[in-house]
Parts: sequence; C-alpha cells; structure tokens
Amino acid sequence: MMEAGKFPGIIGAVSGQDGGVNFCDMAYYQKLGEGSTMSIDSLNSMQTSMHGGSIMSVDNSSVGSTDSRTGMLNHPSHRGAVAVVSYSVGNSIFRPGRVSHALSDDALAQALMDTRFPTETLKDYEEWTIDLGKLHMGLPFAQGAFGKLYRGTYNGMDVAIKLLERPEADPAQAQLLEQQFVQEVMMLAELRHPNIVKFVGACRKPIVWCIVTGYAKGGSVRNFLNRRQNRSVPLKLAVKQALDVARGMAYVHGLGFIHRDLKSDNLLISGDKSIKIADFGVARIEVKTEGMTPETGTYRWMAPEMIQHRPYNQKVDVYSFGIVLWELITGTLPFPNMTAVQAAFAVVNKGVRPAIPHDCLPALGEIMTRCWDANPDVRPPFTDVVRMLERVEMEVLKNVRKARFRCCISQPMTLD
Repeated sequence: MMEAGKFPGIIGAVSGQDGGVNFCDMAYYQKLGEGSTMSIDSLNSMQTSMHGGSIMSVDNSSVGSTDSRTGMLNHPSHRGAVAVVSYSVGNSIFRPGRVSHALSDDALAQALMDTRFPTETLKDYEEWTIDLGKLHMGLPFAQGAFGKLYRGTYNGMDVAIKLLERPEADPAQAQLLEQQFVQEVMMLAELRHPNIVKFVGACRKPIVWCIVTGYAKGGSVRNFLNRRQNRSVPLKLAVKQALDVARGMAYVHGLGFIHRDLKSDNLLISGDKSIKIADFGVARIEVKTEGMTPETGTYRWMAPEMIQHRPYNQKVDVYSFGIVLWELITGTLPFPNMTAVQAAFAVVNKGVRPAIPHDCLPALGEIMTRCWDANPDVRPPFTDVVRMLERVEMEVLKNVRKARFRCCISQPMTLD
C-alpha cells in the first residue's frame, strides 16, 4: 500500500453525486451540440474516451453544462488572446493548415496555446510536462461546466485532451478543481498496466489545466452497448473484457488505491477490444476511510455504504464491478426503469439488485452476487475475482470448441 505522503493534495478531494458530479470526472461532460442537460446514455454516436492507457470517456450523466468560454477572454491575463493564438488552435489534425470555425473562437484552447504565458509544471512530476509545441489541437467533442474534451495529436500520436478552466468567480471551487487536477495527474503518472489508460502528460497555464492521454476509437463500454441497442455482448468477449477490468483493478488495489467510480462509462475499448480503466479523478489512496468523501461516483454503480455515507474501503470497487459484469452479460443499463436516485433508494432500503438472467452461466451469476453483496466483507478481492473469471473463461472456450465440433460433424462430409 502506498503512503499518502507521496501524493500531497489527494486527501480532501472534491466529492461527486450521481451523474459524475465531480469536477475532474469525464462524467461531467456532455457531447457538444446537445442541450444543457443530457439524458442517460445519449452519447451513443461518440466513439471517443480518455484517460491514460487509451482514452477519455464521456459519461451518461444528466448534468447542467455551460460554455466554458464564459468569462474566459475577459480575464485580465487573457484579453486579446484570440489574435495571438488562433494559428496554434487552427493547426487541427482534422483541417490541417487552416483555422476551423469550431475552434477559432475556442477560448480554452487559445488560453492553453497562448505563448505569452509560461507552462507550469507539477512539483516532482516535471517529466510529465507537455511540450505544447508538439501538441496539435483537434476539434472539441464534449464539454462541461468547467472544461472541454478534444481530440488531437501529441508528437504524432493520437491523443485525447482534457482542458479545465479555473473558475475565477469561485475561489473555493477553483481550489477543489485544482485538487482534482493534481490528484488525477499523480494517479495516472503512477499507474502503468495494460488495462489502465495510458497517461501522456499534463500542464498548467494561469487559468487552464490540461491532461493528455492516449486515444482509442472504441469509446466506452456504455457507448458500445448503446450502439448494440442494449443487446448482450457475445459471452466469450464479455468474459474477456470482464477479466481485463478485474486484472486492472487488482493492480490498482495492489497499489493501495480505490477508484470509487468504476462503471461502464469509465471502461474504454481499445482497437483489439481490450478494456482500459479510465477516470481516476476521484480515485485516492486507501488510508483512513472515515474521512473519505461520500457519494463519489454514480448511484447506479455505487455501493450501499457509499450511498449511506458510511466508512468504506476498496470493496466499493468490487461492488461496482459486479454491476459492470451484469451490464456486459445483459447489455442493459442497470435499473433502466428507475431514476438514479430511485435506484440508490432501492439498493439501500430494499436490497434490490439487477435481475440475473435465467440463462446466465451459474458461475457468472455467483460472481455478480458475491461482488454486490451488501456486506463488504463478503465481497471477494479482485485477485479472487480474476481467478474465478479465468475458470469461467476456460469453460466458455471449452464449450465453444465443443459446439463448433458438433456443428462440424452434423454436416455431411463431401469429397471433391
């Protein structure tokens, strides 16, 4: 387990409510061009996600959104910035050599690329500082109350770029947002695993913060299920992807961290269909749970002890994994006929859990049931979950081979 002293500023990170209301969480964003609120899972056409090993994720939340340009260029340090930086913003990977209309008035990107202001680094994390000369901003694809998400390239690599605006009118909120930014950078810099999103780097300007990660076209698991119109994932793939998540989380927990917002929106699909865990903006070191912020995460995936503001530990992630596994097996949003708050009430007060399909493999049903048990002590650690899923995977592969063999021998053989 890692010591909290290595990560100053993590303790006291801002909390979140259902819908991903934590300031650094990608859940706080909505697809550009949509209204001020977004219905659950409306981003099925968005094939992007961010955070480290592969991506940046846009969540399914219903969250109020404001244009992050508001007040940006009126800030004393950035008046006149448009003329200075429009050439940098216009160097888009989508429209090389000319300024696109979508970006020519984008104050966040302009503030980042403004050469009049030095790039600030994080103490002890200088090696992760982005060289803005190598960063090419593409078009924004999502926005939230405090920032936007962009596609781009860094040193020739496809990346996702998260820009956060410092809310000058609210110093307390600005401090909390910066805590989340610092925490996320430190977490991502520490995590190196094939099932964790790849961190590229970060930097700060006076009123804008930037986090750059790898980019993947597959989008989030939630968006993938939306595109399939909530049809279940093929069993072999579902088990493989569940194993990816379990292995990544076993690694995260092995370092003493808690994710606290594990859900299908934060699980991102790379080109080979493997899963990368993203959105560590609310993750933290497991030290003393009594002081942890409650209601961090999203209600549909949230463990009852978090909903009830009780002390919690790493087992909250195991609970969330049980819900994610159910999603992969069924292809359905958890508690689809309830609002998020109704789902939280049912989970805590009535012990309600998603209904396991009658044709679900018993071993998978058992894993779900154990993972989302109301008693955290009953929930298995991820190391055990990995072993259980590996056994299921072997059984699935064996049955698939048998089925294929039966299919082959059922057909009459012909000779040429």
